[in-house]
Amino acid sequence: MSKKVYVGNLSFDATEDTVRELFAEYGNIESMAWITDRDTGRFRGFCFVEMDTAAATKAIAALDGKDVDGRNLKVNEARPREERGGGRRGGGGYNRGGGGRGGNRYPDSGGSRW
Repeated sequence: MSKKVYVGNLSFDATEDTVRELFAEYGNIESMAWITDRDTGRFRGFCFVEMDTAAATKAIAALDGKDVDGRNLKVNEARPREERGGGRRGGGGYNRGGGGRGGNRYPDSGGSRW
């Protein structure tokens, strides 16, 4: 059985190889998810590592708070992903009239909402 581990507060210059080297000392890495920004492709400073449960437990105990590249890592068991809304339904955005900063909703009223 395996456990997924959250690894946060990584340097934006960190590489997958760096993280693999850190975790390899505690056991075999089954998978790794390197999280990047959807728009820019830039690394977001965190990743997920999946390992055997015993190895993951050892890695969490040893690496949480460890200084790597001048940053104290946040290493813990990953929580299940929360359900999120699907897209931009219900307003927001520009000129949609459902909240957010979208222009004058009542253009004939003589003034803006702000």
